[in-house]
Amino acid sequence: MLFYNENNGYIDGVLRGFFSGILTTTQYMNLTQCETLEDLRLQLGATDYGNLLQNEPSPIATSTFADRLTDRLVDEFNYIRDNAVAPLSKFLDYITQYMIDNVILLITGTLHERNTQELLARCHPLGRFDAMPALCVATTVAELYNTVLVETPLAPYVANCLSAQDLDELNIEIIRNTLYKAYLEDFYDYCQELGGATAEVMGDILQFEADRRSINITINSFGTELPKHERRNLFPTIGRLYPEGNARLAAADEYEQVKAACEVFQEYRDFFDTATGDKTVEDKFFEHEVFLNRLAFQQQFNYGIFYAYVKLREQEIRNIVWIAECISQNQKERINNYIHIL
Repeated sequence: MLFYNENNGYIDGVLRGFFSGILTTTQYMNLTQCETLEDLRLQLGATDYGNLLQNEPSPIATSTFADRLTDRLVDEFNYIRDNAVAPLSKFLDYITQYMIDNVILLITGTLHERNTQELLARCHPLGRFDAMPALCVATTVAELYNTVLVETPLAPYVANCLSAQDLDELNIEIIRNTLYKAYLEDFYDYCQELGGATAEVMGDILQFEADRRSINITINSFGTELPKHERRNLFPTIGRLYPEGNARLAAADEYEQVKAACEVFQEYRDFFDTATGDKTVEDKFFEHEVFLNRLAFQQQFNYGIFYAYVKLREQEIRNIVWIAECISQNQKERINNYIHIL
C-alpha cells in the first residue's frame, strides 16, 4: 500500500465523504416518529438523501423508497468504480457479486419462458453486465450453459464447478450456492494477495460471510432431499468454522446440533441465545456484519472500506424500508426493530 494515497487518495476521500452521510441515531429516531409515508419522505429530505424523493408522485409507495435509495447507492458505486485504477478497480469488480443472483434469476425465468424484460427489470443493478440480455435468448439448457460460460463474468466459476446437466430446476439452489462458494474463496484469495490492512479487514469480513453461508445452507437443508455429502460440498473452505465446524454442520440433523457446532466459537456463541427478545439468528448475523464493516473504517490505507460502505448502505436501505413498511401496515410497535449502524 506504499502508493495508496497517490493512486486512491481522491477516491478514498470521496468514499469517506459518502460514509459521513450514513444516518445517525438521532435521524433514525426522527424517522420512527413519522405517522405517514409522506412524513417519512420529508424527514429523509433533511438527511444526506436530500431531494432524492421529492419528485416522486403521491401517494409514495414503500417500493419507491427501496428503488430510489438503491439507485443512489448504485450511482455512488459507479462513480467510485469509474475513477478507480488497478488494483482497486479489480477489487471493486468483486463487489458486484450480485450478478450471481441475476444469472440464476435469468436462467430460472428463461427455462420457465418468463417475460424477458420483466426478468431484466428485476435484476439487481449492481450485478448487471452487458451480456445479460443474451441469457434470455437461449431456448435450451445447453444454450444457456454455453452462453453463461462464454458471455458472463462468471465464466471461470461456472467452468470449474458446473456442467450443463446441473442447469435444471432441482439443482438451482445448489448452483447458486456453488457459485457463491467459488466467488467467496476467489475473493478471499485475492484479498490475501493484496496483503496489508486489506487482507486483515477483508479476511475477517469474508470469513464471517463464509460461515454465515455454511450455517444457513445447513438450516435450510433440513427436511429436503439434499444428501449430507452434497451439503458439505457447498460450504466455503474458508472461515472460522472451517474445517472442524463445517464437519459438524455437515453431520447435523437438527437445529440444536447446528447451535452446538457454532457455540464452540466464541464470536458465534451469542447468535443462538434465545433470551435476547425478538432478535432472530438472521438479525444477529446482520448486526455482526455491521460491526465488522464499521471496523473497516478504523483502518487506514485499505480497500475494505469500499466493500464495507456498500454493505452498510444496503443495511441502511433495509432499515428505511422496514420503517416504511411498519408505517404503511400500522405496525408501529415493531418500528424500532431495525439494525443499528452507528
